[in-house]
Amino acid sequence: MALPTQETTVPNPLTALTLPELRSRTSAKWRKYDADVLPLWVAEMDVELADPVREELARAVHSGDLGYASGIAYTEALAEFSAERWGWNVSPGQMVTVTDVITGYVDVITMVTEPGSKVVVNPPVYPPFFSYLKAADRQITDAPLGADLRLDFGTLEEAFRAATADGKPAAYLLCSPHNPTGVAHTREELERVAALADQYGVAVVVDEIHAPIVYSDAEFVPYLSVTGGERGFSIMAASKAWNLAGIPAAIVIGGTARQAELARYASSTHHGPTHFGTLAQTAAYRHGGPWLDALLEGLDTNRRLLGTLVDEHLAGATYRVPQATYLTWIDCTGLELGGDPSAHFLEHARVALNSGPTFGAGGAGHVRLNIATHGEIITEAVRRMGASTHRG
Repeated sequence: MALPTQETTVPNPLTALTLPELRSRTSAKWRKYDADVLPLWVAEMDVELADPVREELARAVHSGDLGYASGIAYTEALAEFSAERWGWNVSPGQMVTVTDVITGYVDVITMVTEPGSKVVVNPPVYPPFFSYLKAADRQITDAPLGADLRLDFGTLEEAFRAATADGKPAAYLLCSPHNPTGVAHTREELERVAALADQYGVAVVVDEIHAPIVYSDAEFVPYLSVTGGERGFSIMAASKAWNLAGIPAAIVIGGTARQAELARYASSTHHGPTHFGTLAQTAAYRHGGPWLDALLEGLDTNRRLLGTLVDEHLAGATYRVPQATYLTWIDCTGLELGGDPSAHFLEHARVALNSGPTFGAGGAGHVRLNIATHGEIITEAVRRMGASTHRG
């Protein structure tokens, strides 16, 4: 089914709000730090809601439609979106709704492994991969990314071998597209992942929350669509692409060879999504395409702007233009600011960034910078950062 289209052009969502309007927000991004700090850290976007999402939420509030989530519109909407955007025909019957993406991947990994089992991850990677799995009594096995920030298959195979050496079931939690590097894994890479996982008997679970945010010089490839991917699980949500973190919802998708486990999960006691979350994400998937396209154009401008600004103000730092996500990874080791440059930039530039070491191996000397804001804010932030490296 084709997504509905709008006749009017959607303006760049990243330029709609002024700095004073943003500072009036009460969410974490704008309230954690003092008012003189420019926050380019947590994964929130400085945008207004897409009109279709706003209209659906307004309808629900106006009518008092504030109960529990129900029905299959949400999963049907993702199936329609995946067919339109990625050419991937996945059945709503392969999907189970869940509170959020983190809950989804923890639940699935808990289901397919056992206490003390090892879970392979690719640092530097999204910090909750470490904290939530450890809380679930799983052990982390690192398979660090290569120097090019892509999957290193020699390292990955060694990690799979080590993770399965004790005879316990093991899993691989893959971030696709990758956070914080912005790498979009290719079909060839994902098929190599599937082949290695099959060889070593490792269950693959993929966090694909950033799937809609991939630029025109790359491609998002759903893991479950590749050869061998039918033995994996994916967790998807519209929350990152349409800025809906405050009303969570997500979908666990089982590969065609995992339907027995998916049915077991569906019938188990697990937390479901919020009603507002399902309403908002259904509207986003079905009617938010034009807004998403405008956002991607704005983010594309910003990812290239950041490269220019780093060259101009942060000579010695290394920045690779991301293929996906609105999160960028900057190597500041050449600036000699210590293991956690974010601390220096917060104190001396009044710019809040994510701390590289929290992303695990390979994170020291790095920062993560969020480009989902007005270009003028990015420009001022990097100017401040550069000035802070030339103090006295």
